[in-house]
Amino acid sequence: MSIARFEVFVHIAETRNFTKAAERLNMTQSAVSHAIASLEKELGTTLLIRDRRKGVMLTEVGQKMLGHMREILCRMEMIQQEAALAANLETGTVRIGTFASASSCLLPKLLSRFQKKHPHIEFRFYEGSYEEITEWLNTGVIDIGFVVEEDSPVLFDCVPLIQDKMVLGFSAEHRFNGRTQISMKELQDEPFIMPTGMYQAHILAMLEEMKVQPKIRFEVYDCNTIANMVQEGLGITIGPELFLKTQQHIQVGYLDITRWRNVALACPSQSSASPAARAFLAVSQEIFLQSTEA
Repeated sequence: MSIARFEVFVHIAETRNFTKAAERLNMTQSAVSHAIASLEKELGTTLLIRDRRKGVMLTEVGQKMLGHMREILCRMEMIQQEAALAANLETGTVRIGTFASASSCLLPKLLSRFQKKHPHIEFRFYEGSYEEITEWLNTGVIDIGFVVEEDSPVLFDCVPLIQDKMVLGFSAEHRFNGRTQISMKELQDEPFIMPTGMYQAHILAMLEEMKVQPKIRFEVYDCNTIANMVQEGLGITIGPELFLKTQQHIQVGYLDITRWRNVALACPSQSSASPAARAFLAVSQEIFLQSTEA
């Protein structure tokens, strides 16, 4: 029962596709199929079911095995990294979970600084929602995840990065265009695009505190869809400055009530993280301290 077969199984579980798993692993599809067949034969049970409509699905026992195999692969990765560290060499992969605005605004700066110090460490990125990142941290899919501290469970160790202000976004044709300061009271009865999930709780708290009721025209989950709708003049929205300032065709205004979301890097435990993951957290903390002292 080889570690390589465990790795094949985990990649299929993540991609739900034999072909995509083969591409990730630089293997042929037949080699991937053979590895799974051999693993199932050795264990004496079926781990995966192929469905033409739904793709590859895990059996009940496959779901149970997935966590154990991920843990074994993580331990093997740590063994290799610790051995390399002892020999004054650097090796390893850091798996990072990230959401859209962190990917575009925070990750490049962190990676640039880190790779100057640790050029031989590799990365694998998983982009998703706050909820997905939390789940990936809990199930061992990722080593480190970008989180919003107020929304993340206290079970994680966190390295604070930035405070991200909640701001107003509107189109270039909107009556607010040209203004940098807008009163919350002016949002009353305005056509509004309400984000669902993500930072919705922050927005609802702001509206409730100021007793403002905009005219909610759409409730949308995807932040890029929200940005496109605002750009087309379908409504205004409130969202994190980190994201809205990256949207070229959206104007940003500051509200008369200030609310922040605290963006951090989280891992299940810094003390038991791999050397590569600990090094990434250390560099990130360095950058955060420099930015607060500046």
